[in-house]
Amino acid sequence: MTRLCFIVDSGTDVRLAEALARRTSMRLIARRLANGRHISQATSQPVDVEVGPAGHLAFAVFAFRRLLALRRDLDVVIVQGYGPTAAFANIAGWLTGCWVLMLVCSPVEAYYQCRKLGQSGRPFRRAEYLAIRMFGFLNAWLGHGYVVLSPYLASVVRAYRTTRPIAVIPVYGVDRELFRPALESKDVIRRRLGLPVDAPIVFFSSRVAPEKDAETVLRAVGLLADAGRPVFLLHRSGGHREFTTLAETMGVRQHVIAEDAVPPFEQLADLYRASDVCVQSSREEGLGFSPLEALACGVPVIATAVGGLNDTIRSRDTGWQVPPGDAETLAAAVIQVLDDPEESARRTARGAEQVARIYDSRIVFNELVSLLGRTSGRAAKAAVEQSATSGGS
Repeated sequence: MTRLCFIVDSGTDVRLAEALARRTSMRLIARRLANGRHISQATSQPVDVEVGPAGHLAFAVFAFRRLLALRRDLDVVIVQGYGPTAAFANIAGWLTGCWVLMLVCSPVEAYYQCRKLGQSGRPFRRAEYLAIRMFGFLNAWLGHGYVVLSPYLASVVRAYRTTRPIAVIPVYGVDRELFRPALESKDVIRRRLGLPVDAPIVFFSSRVAPEKDAETVLRAVGLLADAGRPVFLLHRSGGHREFTTLAETMGVRQHVIAEDAVPPFEQLADLYRASDVCVQSSREEGLGFSPLEALACGVPVIATAVGGLNDTIRSRDTGWQVPPGDAETLAAAVIQVLDDPEESARRTARGAEQVARIYDSRIVFNELVSLLGRTSGRAAKAAVEQSATSGGS
């Protein structure tokens, strides 16, 4: 079994942590998060976790030291992103002969630029932006390789002029045994979940952040209400309180049902199945799993034509695409979905086929574990060759 170290700089999804723990001998090294969790939800099985300092630079140094100390007990390392922690991990990898793969789940540079447009969150600072760029180029030179979620993210990484291998693997995929079409009516599901049955429900699960653009979704809800087509906007995320405050500010609080995030299992699947349409309004997106989970549950999807969403949601094929920041077009698309159930069903079925073919979690994790096995073997071979060269000199 591959001996893996997974270095988590900004929290990771419980599904990825559990899958890696089941299929590898994994040690997880995580940065301490003051207002968050290093794993998104409680795990159903023990995971070997070591928590390091909260500061970014301090954690990078901590991870570097731990990799040096663990060099005889590791086959391969996965490190999140291409920032300072990745740079220190990559240097440790070269010193120890252990292969290091950078896991890229989001376009960090593009997300940061969205701070110029957002009405909430931290401000844009040019020095921080330049630091992101600098580490992107540095890691492109230092790194052994990348794992990215989507073809779009592969293009983001290539823009740093890397010559390292890039594996497109949409970890953690979609568990189609959980995310599947409903076996009962929407009304039955809604009554069981305590949701209203007298109006359409739009599902929106993104956190409140500039790149996720919650403001446009809320404006669209207001436009629908003004046009005599009111909907309920169902929001489940860790930032639901901030979302509720934003809805109050924009005068649409009465149309919003906002509660804390639920584990990404059966209850989340029921929330999709209780909804009439799922919306992803991002200004930038690495891939976007919520639309894929919705499609697997038989729910139509409207998404902005940005980033990795262009790889999955295509107009007249797998869903509806709208321009980012365009509340009027988003509201019109919601009406189209609600008023044309036959076309909605056709596009949703096409999207569900795509999920089954490309994004099924079993396919995805098989690809990832296979890559880790090949990578650890490559690292071992390189170490033997290096040792032989040193011994003969």
